[in-house]
Amino acid sequence: MKELISQEYLNPGRFVDSDHPDLMEFAHKTTEGLHDVQEKVVALYYAVRDGILYDPYHLVLDPDKIKASLTLQRGSGYCVEKSLLLAAAGRHLGIPSRLGFSIVRNHLSSEKFRQKLKTDIFVFHGYNEFLIGDRWVKCTPAFNKSLCEKMGAAPLEFNGLDDSLFQEYNGGVQYMEYLHQYGVFSDFPYDLFVAELKTHYPHFFEKKTEKTTTEHG
Repeated sequence: MKELISQEYLNPGRFVDSDHPDLMEFAHKTTEGLHDVQEKVVALYYAVRDGILYDPYHLVLDPDKIKASLTLQRGSGYCVEKSLLLAAAGRHLGIPSRLGFSIVRNHLSSEKFRQKLKTDIFVFHGYNEFLIGDRWVKCTPAFNKSLCEKMGAAPLEFNGLDDSLFQEYNGGVQYMEYLHQYGVFSDFPYDLFVAELKTHYPHFFEKKTEKTTTEHG
């Protein structure tokens, strides 16, 4: 059973396209000279956290434009896109990786954007889980170090042993509250994602367009 479960989180997916040549090169280059799984995961985490800039204004609803490899090529993305990239890089190296999604409050975002959402609730915050040894370890690579410094928040560190999910702000005050867990997935649950956006942010869909770009997280 363990082998079957692990294989589900090793295969390429539509959005976690771990077999893309650019992504394969990224994974190998980032972990060159490393042999331990824990070390490789940590190296990939920091490469995605700081090498791919957090762009909260990039929310594209065209499923053909949501892929780990596209985020890598662009060099920026919001939390879901960065999580797809991190998962894909791990899978290419043979490290089981799955995606977690949740609803959070008090995200690293501006008051202006909270007014735009008409709520302080942020749906589908993305994070990662890696199978390291015999346990799944959680991390979220969303917020790059330079952004955190600008916002007065400590960047999330990750050692590959302990879960790293709770962003802190201004001297240890918790700035990320998890309200609901959607569960874990082998690939991005696009239909559920869009359905949740429509439920929580119906005003985003008042105008019928093929592509919606806004800030998200």
